[in-house]
Order: sequence, then C-alpha cells, then structure tokens
Amino acid sequence: MQTRDAATARPRVCFLYIAQAHHVPHSLSVAMELARARPDIAVDVAVTSAEVLAYAREAAGRLGAAELGWRLLGPAWLRALHGSDGVPMKVPMLAANAPTLAGYDVIVAPERTTALLRRLGLRARLVYTQHGAGDRAGPFEPRLRRFDLVFAAGPKQRDRMVAEGLVEPQRCAVVGYPKFDFIDRLQPAPPRLFARARPTVLYNPHFSATLGSWPAWGRGILERFASQDRYNLIFAPHLRLFGSRPARDVQALAAYVGHPGIHIDLGDTPAAIDMTYVQAADLYLGDVSSQIYEFLRQPRPCLFLNPRQTPWRDDESFRHWRFGPVVDRLDALFLALDDAAASHPAFRPAQEEGFAQTFSVTDERPSRRAAQAIAGLVGR
Repeated sequence: MQTRDAATARPRVCFLYIAQAHHVPHSLSVAMELARARPDIAVDVAVTSAEVLAYAREAAGRLGAAELGWRLLGPAWLRALHGSDGVPMKVPMLAANAPTLAGYDVIVAPERTTALLRRLGLRARLVYTQHGAGDRAGPFEPRLRRFDLVFAAGPKQRDRMVAEGLVEPQRCAVVGYPKFDFIDRLQPAPPRLFARARPTVLYNPHFSATLGSWPAWGRGILERFASQDRYNLIFAPHLRLFGSRPARDVQALAAYVGHPGIHIDLGDTPAAIDMTYVQAADLYLGDVSSQIYEFLRQPRPCLFLNPRQTPWRDDESFRHWRFGPVVDRLDALFLALDDAAASHPAFRPAQEEGFAQTFSVTDERPSRRAAQAIAGLVGR
C-alpha cells in the first residue's frame, strides 16, 4: 500500500543522508530534478546531522529552485552522541527513525547501511545511488540484494554487480554520474592555494587501513614535500581518514600547516568534496580512492602508492593502477613523480578507456536519468 503526502495525497520520496557531507553531491541534484520534473511526487531531504543539513540546503539554494521538504531527524540526544567519524551513529539513527521513514513510498540513499531498513520491516522501495565509482571490492557486497533499485555510473559497476550475483539486471539502472551535474552547476571558484606557481600534486589517501597508503607512508610523504621546492602539494585525504582518528593524530600535522608549498584540508571545507582540488591539481598521487575517476574526467598524470608490495596486476580492486606508474619504494617518490609526468602520453589511452567504462555519458544529464528511474518505482 502506498503512503501519501497528507496535504496533497501525493506519493512521497525521501532522499536520506545518514553520513558525512561528501555523500550529498552524489544525489542532491537528483532530488531537485525529481521535484522539478514530477510535481505530483512529494520529495523530502532527510538528514541526521545539522552540519550536513546546512551544507545540503546551501548547495540546493545555489543549484536553483525546487520544491523540497527538509527534515533534521531526531532524537536530539542521539544526534548529540556523535560517532567516531563526526556524524551520529548510523544504525541507532535508522532504528530510531524507522517509524518516520515508514511514511515514504521510496527511500533513496547513497550508502548501504540503509539496507537495514528492510530488516526493520519497512515496505518502502529502497534505492541505492552509490557514492563513487571506484574499484575496491568493499562496495560490492551482499547488502545490495536488499535494494529494489541500484544505480551504476557506467558499465563497469553494472557488469561487476551482475556478474557477482548481487543485482539482477532489471534492478540495476545505469544513470551516469550525478555528481558531475552537481559540480557543473555549482561551479565552485578555484581558490588560489599557493603563492608560487609550481606543478601541483594532489595526495588523496583512502581511509582503508589495509589498502590505503597513509599508515605506512603518509607522514613520510608530507616530510618529503615539506623539504623540497619543485612541487606544491594538496593534502586532501578521504574525509573518514582523520574523522575517525584521535585528536593527537590531527595535531601531528601541525608542523605542515602554513607551509607555503603544502595545503591541508581534512574535510573542513566544501572544497574537500566539491572536486575543487581534483580540478586544481596537475598530478594525482593516491592509492585506492574512487576519486581517481573524478580526476580522470580531465586525463592527467597519476602515480599510485604500493607500500605493501601488493600483487595488484590481476586484482580488479586495483584496476585503476593501470592508469599510471606504481611506486613500491618511498625513497623513489620524486623520481616516480617525474616519470609519471613524462610517461603520461603512454597511459592516456588507458585512462580514457577506464573513464568510458566507469561513466555512462549520453545527451541526457545523469540527474535526469536517475530521477526518471526513481519515478518509475512510484506506483509499483
């Protein structure tokens, strides 16, 4: 049985954000597109963090008019008990808000924890939008089976989910990458980060303790950039890398704050999530973050870090390491950076092919394709 908006008898769709602000760019433009295209559907944005809600509302104001409802989910005491990564704990918040969320026909979420709502007895249709298009095996997991509709940015994601038996083809919609719509319409102004015009490297380590480069090499990388004058460095790790670490780990970076050739953003500004740094950099330095594919929207040199000498060549989780040299020794870092820049023409075809496999690009905007797929669930 469908639920209906009490005032207008319209079906109701909820775009649910229970994590950090970096999830918002992946689907907010879809919510706005759905509200504009289908006034017969009531579209709400529900958020568990006041800070994330403020970011989403400010971004929506800049993206243009759309009839959206806004909800800050309670209870307040549970919001006050922040989890280790700066947002309320997901599972208790979902459990506490299950009665509220049961009032929606469709719930759209960019993360997989929302699959818990199915076990809590909710009958609403669940849509998983993804929040990246990387290669790590982690996102390809059994909870996908609990969603009525799963988005794929392109054939790479779709084919892997289907091949691994996680999603039937009819439950998977290839929609492109709505975050690109969000960024193109928001058009963040690139800041002037450095006084000296030098090649700029973006170091973007992932939060994974087993796959990421930060635990073994991160401090050594910052020390090496601080002691040279050939490159500028943007240090913009995944938001969860330091959001879940003790304050002393953040304080240990103080030696690099204010360095004229190093810009640090641990997720404290919108630039950390709106592709500002991806667009400002000349060379990408990283490990397993999906942000590499956003960087390759404009093909440029890449260098990948392998501190554990992982045998990666036949591992789909490291598919993107085919887009540039891979360094196994930190003492070879700057020679490897030079090599990445010089050898880029040889890697560019692989980068372009990888981007095409990752993102479906058509004449229709991804946000519209995604909104149409969601609207198709209403009434089923």
